[in-house]
Amino acid sequence: MVAGSFYIPKCDELKPLGDDAHFICAEHQTIGVADGVGGWAKKGVDPGEYARELMANSVISIKDQPEGLIDPMSVLNEAFLNTEAKGSSTACILTLAGNILHGVNVGDSGFVLIRNGKIVYRSLVQQHRFNCPYQLGNTRDNPSIAQKLGIYVIPGDIVVAGTDGLFDNLHASEIKEVVNRGLDEAHMPQQLACSIAKLALTTSLDSYAISPFTKAAWEAGLDFVGGKIDDITVIVAYILSADLL
Repeated sequence: MVAGSFYIPKCDELKPLGDDAHFICAEHQTIGVADGVGGWAKKGVDPGEYARELMANSVISIKDQPEGLIDPMSVLNEAFLNTEAKGSSTACILTLAGNILHGVNVGDSGFVLIRNGKIVYRSLVQQHRFNCPYQLGNTRDNPSIAQKLGIYVIPGDIVVAGTDGLFDNLHASEIKEVVNRGLDEAHMPQQLACSIAKLALTTSLDSYAISPFTKAAWEAGLDFVGGKIDDITVIVAYILSADLL
């Protein structure tokens, strides 16, 4: 699995790092994204601190796992127990073992799997109510509520993981179109992640866009139109034939 990422934090001089965090652990075929829940800022807490510490602790846990036996749930649970920052965060961790993509997901970060130009899987959004996702940290949620999954993959599959800054602004069909165009132009994963993130940014700033966030707001009975200004993290991973040996 060859992966690349691109991150666009919101424009905020007080929080230049934004609220998102992510990692790519190439030697262990594992990737992860997290989004610090912004509501903590009202309590004087930097929402990004929890997400960054959670992802850093995830990498530490991955390196402590038995060789070739990365368990995303074990990684997430250990990282959760070792994270001491105030705040809370969504999280998605994916690892490739043979021809199975194993993962855990909490909240509204997540991923899509694209095969032969079509989306064949999309992770579920977990939320208590509109715009209030399941979250780990100083809340009542814990890793036991994570969605656990194992998906069969084949060479040529594309994984696009991201925070809600991606999925609130781009429909799955739009992500698919960018991926297919990037493959036609032989883009590397980081180039493709950049293209996806920049399109999500464009939508986030469009006050008239009928974005996924708009549609979700309508379903919740709210009068809202436009993109959602947010931190945007995108990881793109190519599944290679050598990965499945």
